[in-house]
Amino acid sequence: MKSKEQAKLEIKRLVQRFEDHKLDYKQSSYNETQTRRDFIDPFFKALGWDIDNTDSASEAYREVIHEDKVRIENKLKSPDYSFRINGKRCFFVEAKKPSVNVKDDADPAYQVKRYAWSAKLKLSIITDFEEFAIYDCSNKPKSTDKASVARIDYIKYTEYLEKFDFIWDTFSKEAVQNGGYDKFVNKEKKKGTTSVDDDFLESLDLWRTVLAKDIFKNNSKLSEDHLNHVVQHTIDRIIFLRIAEDRNIEVYGGIKTCLKDKGSAYKALYKLFLSAHDKYNSGLFDFEKDKISKNIIISDKCLTEIIDNLYFPKSPYEFSVIPVEILGSAYEQFLGKTIQIKDGKIKIDQKPEVRKAGGVYYTPQYIVDYIVQNTVGKLIANKTPIEIEKIKILDPASGSGSFLIGAYEYLLKYHQDWYSKNTTKSKGKKTDPLNPDGSLTTEVKKNILLNNIFGVDIDANAVEVTKLSLLLKCLEGETQASIKSQMTFFNDRALPTLDQNIKCGNSLVSTDFFEMETDSAVLKKVKPFNWQIEFKDVFKQGGFDAVIGNPPWGAKFLDNELSYLRSYHNNIVVRMVDSFIYFTATASNLVSKNGFVGFILPDVVLYQADNLKLRKKIIQDFRILNILNMGNVFKKVNRPSAIIIFDRTFVKKHAVKFIDVSFNKKEVEKKQIINNFKKFKSKFQSEINEKNNFLFNFNESKSQIVLEIILKNAPLTLENFIDDDGIQRGVSPDFKKAFVVNSKIIKKYNLERLKLKNTLTGGIHIKKYKILKPDLKVIYTSRDDVIEKIPNIVQFIKSYKKYITCKEVKLKKHPIHALHRPRKEAIFLKPEKIVGVITEDRIVVALDTYQFYPTDGVYMFSVKDGGNSQFILGILNSKLFLFVYRSMTMEKGRLMAQVKPTVIKKMPMIEIISNLHINLRDKIANYVGTLIELNKKVILDQQQNLYYENQIDKLVYELYGLNNSEIKIIEEAINGNS
Repeated sequence: MKSKEQAKLEIKRLVQRFEDHKLDYKQSSYNETQTRRDFIDPFFKALGWDIDNTDSASEAYREVIHEDKVRIENKLKSPDYSFRINGKRCFFVEAKKPSVNVKDDADPAYQVKRYAWSAKLKLSIITDFEEFAIYDCSNKPKSTDKASVARIDYIKYTEYLEKFDFIWDTFSKEAVQNGGYDKFVNKEKKKGTTSVDDDFLESLDLWRTVLAKDIFKNNSKLSEDHLNHVVQHTIDRIIFLRIAEDRNIEVYGGIKTCLKDKGSAYKALYKLFLSAHDKYNSGLFDFEKDKISKNIIISDKCLTEIIDNLYFPKSPYEFSVIPVEILGSAYEQFLGKTIQIKDGKIKIDQKPEVRKAGGVYYTPQYIVDYIVQNTVGKLIANKTPIEIEKIKILDPASGSGSFLIGAYEYLLKYHQDWYSKNTTKSKGKKTDPLNPDGSLTTEVKKNILLNNIFGVDIDANAVEVTKLSLLLKCLEGETQASIKSQMTFFNDRALPTLDQNIKCGNSLVSTDFFEMETDSAVLKKVKPFNWQIEFKDVFKQGGFDAVIGNPPWGAKFLDNELSYLRSYHNNIVVRMVDSFIYFTATASNLVSKNGFVGFILPDVVLYQADNLKLRKKIIQDFRILNILNMGNVFKKVNRPSAIIIFDRTFVKKHAVKFIDVSFNKKEVEKKQIINNFKKFKSKFQSEINEKNNFLFNFNESKSQIVLEIILKNAPLTLENFIDDDGIQRGVSPDFKKAFVVNSKIIKKYNLERLKLKNTLTGGIHIKKYKILKPDLKVIYTSRDDVIEKIPNIVQFIKSYKKYITCKEVKLKKHPIHALHRPRKEAIFLKPEKIVGVITEDRIVVALDTYQFYPTDGVYMFSVKDGGNSQFILGILNSKLFLFVYRSMTMEKGRLMAQVKPTVIKKMPMIEIISNLHINLRDKIANYVGTLIELNKKVILDQQQNLYYENQIDKLVYELYGLNNSEIKIIEEAINGNS
C-alpha cells in the first residue's frame, strides 16, 4: 500500500501535468476515456486503490468496478467507478471530461446522487480532475435540483495539495478501511434525511393502499385473505420485473408499455407475468397455484399511478444498484401491516402481534453479516463446493429474508473465490462453474440456493417476499443475453422454484396441536407445522447445520397456542415466557450435531430470572462461542439486544468470548467493533453455573473482585432496612390519558375532586434528590366506588373505552372506571417515602414528603421505624451503587432500561454498629439533607450540587471499606472503560 507522502508526490505530478497542458485538455475533442486514463485512474491509484485489479482479486472482491455505460431514455446510466472494500460499495465516482462544467451542470449531479442514494451510499463524487465535487447522497434527490444542492465540498485541482490531508484521510483506501471515511460521513450527515429504504417503504404503503381500494371496488366478492394475497403478489411481480429492467435482464420500459392498452392494461400486464413464468420458472409467477390473479379487475388509472412512479423522471429509484437487503428492510416494515375490510371499506392497519411487540425490528446489515460470518463462515471454512452442498442453513422466522440473503451472499462469494482459485475454465460448457468474466454461472447460483438455504415464516406474504429477495439475489449479474443463452442452449429456465425451501407455517407449534384444537378459525391462524415432515431430507442427515436470525420478540399467542407452548417447552418455562425464548429453544432442537445457532435477542436473555432455564439448557447442551452485548441497535426502538452464538458441542466448562459495545451509542462505533471482533480486546468467563443462576457476567475480572469485596463487607441487604410493605410499584392505569389528568381537564369535565390524588409519572418528575411537582392528578378509583357518587369521572373514563385493553374490563369482570392496580392507600400516605424511576439505566431516587400517589413508572418504599431515609437516599444515588447495580444486573449501556425493585431490595448494605459507621451514616444523611434543600431552589448552583454529591461518594466508599485502587476500578467501570 502506498504511503501518504508517496501519494502526495504522485498527485503533485498530475497537477503539474494538467497545468502545463490545460488548454489542450479543455478542448471538447479531449474525451472522457482519455481523462480517466490520464488523470482520474492515476489519481485514485495514488490514493492506494487497485484500479486495474493488479492483485487479481476475484470479481466478488475487486476494489474498483468500472461500470459499462448504457443509454436509456437519452440518459447515461450508472457512474463510471464503484469503489469497494471486501466486496461492499463505499462510494461512486462519476467521470467527466475537463470541457464539462462540473460546478454548474445539474444533470450529472442528479444522476450520481440518484445512484448513490438508491445504493444507500452516503457520499459520491463527480470529477473531471480539474474539479472534484463531493455530494451528500443521504437525502432523496430531485431532478429539478441545481448542481450545488447537497454538495459538501468543491475542490479545484490547484487546491489538491493544500487539501491533501483531507483527501487522503477521507478517500484513500487506507482511510476507508480504517474508518476515516465513515467519520467524515457521520460528521457531514444532515438531519431530516430520507433514506432509500424509508422512502421505498412509503411507496410500498401507497401502492398497497391504491391497489387494495381499487381491487376491492372492482372485485367486491374477494375475501380479506384473497385481497391481501393478490395485492402483495401484484406488487411483488411488478417490482421484480422493474428491477430486472434496470439490471438489463428485461427490456427497459416493458411494464410501462402495458399502459398503452387502454381499458385493458391489467390484461396486458398479466400476459407479461405469464411470459415471466416461462422465462424464470419462479413461484412468483406460478398461476397454477395462484388462481385469483387471472380474473381480477384493476383499473388503468390505478396501474398508471403505480407504474408511472417507477420510471424516470418521477421515480428517484435506480433499481440496478438498490441492494436486495435495502428492499428487504422496507418490505420488513411493509409486512407489519395488513389490509382489513371493515364496514365495506378498506383499512390498512398494524398486525396485532406487531402492535404488541412495539413495531417491526429490522436487523441492521452489519449484525446480519456478523452472525452469518460466525456461523455459516465457520461451517464452510476450507470446504470444497461438493462438501458444502450438504450444509443446510435455516431462519425459522425469516420475515423478509434478510438473514437468508446474508447467508446466500456469503456462500456465493465463497464459491466464486474457491472456483477462481481451483478451477480450470472450460468455456461454453454447462459444467463450467464460472462465466468468462469470472462470475458464477446461473446454474451454480441456483444449486447453492436450493441445496443450502431454508426458511419458515407464519406469514404467507413474508414467505413470498423472502422468495422474491432470494430470487433477485440469484439474478444479480445476469443479463438478457445470459438468460437467453441458458434457455436456448441448456433448455433451462433462469430461476428455481423455492417452494420446498421456503415454507409457510408456525415454527413453534407442531401438528400434534390438532389433538387439542379443532376450531378451523384458530387452526388457520396458528398454522401448525411439522419440521420432520416438511424437511424430511434435512432431518435424515441430522438436522440443520446453522439456525440463524432475529426471532420475534413479544409475539402474541392465542390462549390454546400459549398453553401448548408452555406444555411443550415446560423445561424452559420459569414464569413469564417471551416468544424469543420459545424460538431459541426450538432452534436448539433443530440444529444438527456440531451445528451452529446464531441469534440476536433481547439482552434480558443474558441475565433475567425468567430466562434462567433457557440459559441452563444452552450451557448444559451446547458450547457458547461468542456473546456481544449490543445495547440499542434497532431503529426508532428502545430494545437493548445481544448477539449469542453457540454450537452443539458439549463442554464441561465454558470459556465464553464476549464484547460489550452497549456503551457505544452510535451505529458506526458498534459496527467498527464487531467488524473487527478479533482485533478488539475480548473478555472471558469460564464459570457459568447454577451457583450464579447461569448468569453471563460481563464484568472485568478486576471489577468482579471489587464486587465480591463489597458483598463481603456488606452482609445485609436493603430489604433489611425497608418496612413491612416492601418495595411497591405505583398505581397501574390501564390507559394513562383516562386516569392521569391535569387541572384543565379537571375543570373542563368537572371531575369529582374527592378521587383526585397528586401523582408522579416517572423519570420526568423524579431527579436525584429532587421531585418536580407536576400539574397532574391520578383518578384513584377502585371497584368498590359507588358510580353514582362520581358520575363525571365515570363518563370521562368511558370516553377512552376504545383505548383500554384490559381483558378483565372487556369481559366485564372489572369495572372500566376503576384502576387496574390501585394499591392500598396507606403506602402513599406515609410521612416520607423514597421514590425511584423504573425506566432508567441507573438508580435515581428522591425523598417524597408530599404523599404523592405515583403511577407504575415509579417504585417506592419506606424505611423501617428508627431508620434514616436520607442516609438510604445517599447510598442509592452514589457512584458505588451505580457500579453494584450494573454489576448485578448487566443493565449498563441501555438508553431506556428498567430498574427492577427485585434487584434493588437485594443491594448490599452495611450493618451500622460501630462508631465509625454511625459517624459516616450521619455525615451522609446531613449532606443529603443539604442537597435536598439546594434542589428546592429555583436556580440550582451546579458546582455546589456536584461538590456535595462528590462528598457523599467519598463517604460511601469509606463506609464500604474500599481503597483507592478499588475506587479507581469502580469509576473506570461506570464510565464505560472496563
